[in-house]
Amino acid sequence: MPLDTARVTDDLNVLLGNAPVDARANLMNDAYGPMVDSAPTLGAALRASREFQGLDLEDLAQSTRIRKNYLSALEDMRLEDLPSRPFTLGYVRSYAKALGLDPEAAVARFRMDAPEEDQALRAPVGVRRERDPRLSLFVGAGVIVVIGVVAWNVAQHQINLDSLGKPAPTQIAQSSAKVAPPPSAAPTGPIHVDASLPAPAESTTPQPYETPGLHKTDGVSSEPPASAAPATTDAVVAAPTPFVASGRVYGAPAGAGTVILQATKPASLVIHGADGVVYFGRELAPGEAYRAPALRGITIDVSEPAAFNYFVGGQLKGQLTGLDTPLSKLTGAN
Repeated sequence: MPLDTARVTDDLNVLLGNAPVDARANLMNDAYGPMVDSAPTLGAALRASREFQGLDLEDLAQSTRIRKNYLSALEDMRLEDLPSRPFTLGYVRSYAKALGLDPEAAVARFRMDAPEEDQALRAPVGVRRERDPRLSLFVGAGVIVVIGVVAWNVAQHQINLDSLGKPAPTQIAQSSAKVAPPPSAAPTGPIHVDASLPAPAESTTPQPYETPGLHKTDGVSSEPPASAAPATTDAVVAAPTPFVASGRVYGAPAGAGTVILQATKPASLVIHGADGVVYFGRELAPGEAYRAPALRGITIDVSEPAAFNYFVGGQLKGQLTGLDTPLSKLTGAN
């Protein structure tokens, strides 16, 4: 029976490094079992397998598309130089697959060598995190504005407190004065109301004429005795009051008319002719007057009779008594 030397020759080629990489990896796994358990750590097992196959990190970096420094950190189990754990597990699978090892067995060995800790995922190594400098500027400006508003409110509050606590100058001047006693309580009984006062006299009413010698002097009356008094009751006769212009005089020129109407307070005056023609119409102010022309059939129409005094021949005769007054009635009273 011939001796089968094919397997011995293949193993010899693997040991001498003459076989292809894939063939060497398969023969190595078939002959020696999974290499992920042949070293103290997974990283040491990956390095031994790589060196046994005659590969360097540059070759594996090109075939796995993994950085050379990450492969070196994985072989040395420098976990702080590796990215977050999900990325690292992917690197372990790719590295083991490139060496012809079982990827899942390599991941299980890595998890046994580096148990997962309950911590947040780290950012991938090499990523640079920068903050927008404008953000700090905006935050600083906002803080300054808030501090300014708070300081202004505190200052205004303090000023108001000081103004409330400081007495006014008038209060200081009155502090030395005697404080008036409080008013007595309002009466609770019935309130007595005095009789109403008479209405004040018109300001344009002339003062009554006093006959000289009739006023009392030193308690002694100069009036004649009652027996010497005349029989008539009009013992005192008032002197006539002449017309005095205290404002503008409308109507006929001086000397052309005998009747003058003078307003004592604002009121309207309308002069009608016999045929209804209006000769004059105006609201007169206090002191203004109207001189009626010497015509027949004239009627005086006023808004308030008591607001007009009428003069005949330059002397006061009294007030008008009606809203419509014929001019002849006033001249006939003379």
